[in-house]
This record gives sequence, C-alpha cells and structure tokens, in this order.
Amino acid sequence: MEKFSAFRDPGTGIQPFLTPVPPVGSNILANVLLPFGYVVGILRITLILALAAIYAILVQGVCLILTPVPPLYRAVSYVITALLARLVLLLVGLWWIPVEQVTRKRARGSKLSESWNPKAGDLIVPNWASWIEILWLAFRFDPIFTLPVSSPVDLTTSTSQSSTPVTSTPGRRTGTGSAAISSPSTRKATPRASIVGFRPVSLLSMILATGNVPLDSESCKDYLSLEEIRSKADRPVVVFPECTTSNGRGLLRFADVFKGVDVPVKKFKVFLMCVRYDPPTALAPTLSQSIPSSTLNPLMHIFKLTTSFLPLTLSIRLLAPSESPSSGSFLLSDFLTGGHYEDPLSECCAALIAQIGKFKRTGLGWEDKAAFLEFYRDKKRS
Repeated sequence: MEKFSAFRDPGTGIQPFLTPVPPVGSNILANVLLPFGYVVGILRITLILALAAIYAILVQGVCLILTPVPPLYRAVSYVITALLARLVLLLVGLWWIPVEQVTRKRARGSKLSESWNPKAGDLIVPNWASWIEILWLAFRFDPIFTLPVSSPVDLTTSTSQSSTPVTSTPGRRTGTGSAAISSPSTRKATPRASIVGFRPVSLLSMILATGNVPLDSESCKDYLSLEEIRSKADRPVVVFPECTTSNGRGLLRFADVFKGVDVPVKKFKVFLMCVRYDPPTALAPTLSQSIPSSTLNPLMHIFKLTTSFLPLTLSIRLLAPSESPSSGSFLLSDFLTGGHYEDPLSECCAALIAQIGKFKRTGLGWEDKAAFLEFYRDKKRS
C-alpha cells in the first residue's frame, strides 16, 4: 500500500511490517469454500481454546503442587506442554513440520548431524514472525521465554514525513531491481532505544505478545538482566533479538540484547535457528503475524488459519552447533570487519540467521515497527 511506503526499507525494497497478501488472481474457489471454512474454523478454534484452558489449569495450576520436587515438576509440565502445543499446531493445519540442521560451509560427502540439544542456561536465538515458532519451541524444548524492556523511544520525529531516509541498512544498494524502489515521501529514522532488561514470561503471555513492541522501563519496572535470568534458569532461554515480529520477508535489525558478552561465547551455548513461512495463496493464509490484533491477540489470526482446508507449511533450520558463536572454532573476523560494535554477538547472530535462512537484512528495527503501528492504527481510526 502506497500510504505505508514510508516504512519500506530503502536498502532492500522490502516492506517488513505489512501482512503478506496472496497474488492477484481468481478467488472463486476460495469464495465458495469460505462459508464452510468458517464452520470448520469455529470448531477448530473452540478446541484450541479448550486446550489453552487445559494448559492453564494443569501447567499453571495443578502442576504447581510438584514445585517442591523440581525435576518431577519440569518433567510433568514438559510432557503436558509438548502434547498440548503439538495438538494446537495440528488443529491450525500444521500436520508436518520439517526441521533441517544446516551448516554455513558446504562440505563434500555426507556429514553426521550434530546434537542440537540446548541445556539449562543455554540461549536459543531465532528470528520472529509469528506465534507459531513459539509453540514449536514449547513443543520441542519447553524453554523460558523472555520479552525485552526498553528505554523510552521518541516516535514524534519518525511519524512526521521528511526527506531523510533510514541510512543504516545492511542490504544491497545496487540501484536496480527491488533496491531501486523508492517512495515519494520518506521519513526520518526512528531514534534507537536501548534494551535495558528482560521479563521472563509464560507460554501464554509470550503468545499474547506476538506482534507487539517492547514495553518501556517507565511502564514496566519488573525486569532483570539477561544474565540474571540465564544464570538461574533450569531450562534453555529463548531470546528474540528482533524484539518484535516481522512479516517474514526479511530480517529486522537486531537490537543490542547481548551487550557485554564476548565472542566466542564461553559461559554458555548459543543455538541459532530460523523459521521460514511460505507466501500466502488464495486458499492458504500467511502464517506470519506482523500486526497484532487490537483485542484478544492473536485469536483473529488463529481463526483465519483454522478456516483453511489446505495443510499449512513452514520450514525450520537449525545451525550446526560447531558453527555457533559459542563454538571454540568460531572466528569473529568472519563477521566483524573493522568498525566498533556495541554488541558483537548480536551482529554475529543476525549474520548467521540471515545466511542459513537466506533472508535479506533490513535496516528497520523494532523502533520503526512501533512508529508503523502508531501510523497504522491512526489510519484505521480515520
């Protein structure tokens, strides 16, 4: 949409915030199936809500009586979480989720798959485009999810139109193809805000936060440093450095969430993964959710997915641990060539995830998403 063209990344031509739409074409079959899809969707989402209630009662209620015996509590809560999360993914339409372990460097001959098994206190670092990957992570690892807390961000300068484009863009600037796309009006870059800490949250709270931007430290006083959370964790810890969801078309600028951590990382292991979603079609909506619902988020997006009769697809790629920033053979010089980096680990993670996921990196970050959501909601009200 032209009215949102100011939020297009000038370096890559990607608009990472708008919801992807199917290509223009005949939607006759989709329109015919729509009433039947609504019936199926209502049945499916009723079951999903029932499973969410069962999860809240069992894991966040009944299982608490087992907390005096931590190993038993973790085992029981993991089994229940894994079972319910996979059932929800099945009801959504994800019958099979392919998972592939990949390496940066191609090697001749077959290579044995390495153990991808995060332990307590290790970090899992993925890209973020939906609540789907949150459920998959809960199904596979039952980790501790974290939400960032930021310093206040000033949106007044970025929402006004200006001739100054976003200048920090790691994408190509060739002047041809998508990189040549320009809008008649650009905007000032949204001032960057620092991440001051994190909040460990439950699975349901993490899902409810999908699409939103970080709370600021003025409205949220209850936060900890990542090291405080990690050092006391009895499970792996998930950190989303993008700090909000994109639409899956490109990688948002990573925030400096790992300040003070040296690379190669020695105190804990870092596991990198990426999730890729197929483009939507007339019969299969997009799995990504970049724009949160104003009420009962992300219930409307879940309902839209459950109306589809086709199985939905995504792919998950896991970086081999031997090429992770916590590997002893990791070479920082392969990713950082000159200049000063406030957070070298964050930069390395962004480069690796972009490489294994074949994503283009944009110069837009969560601060720009905050400005976009404000602009988007103003347009809807007008």
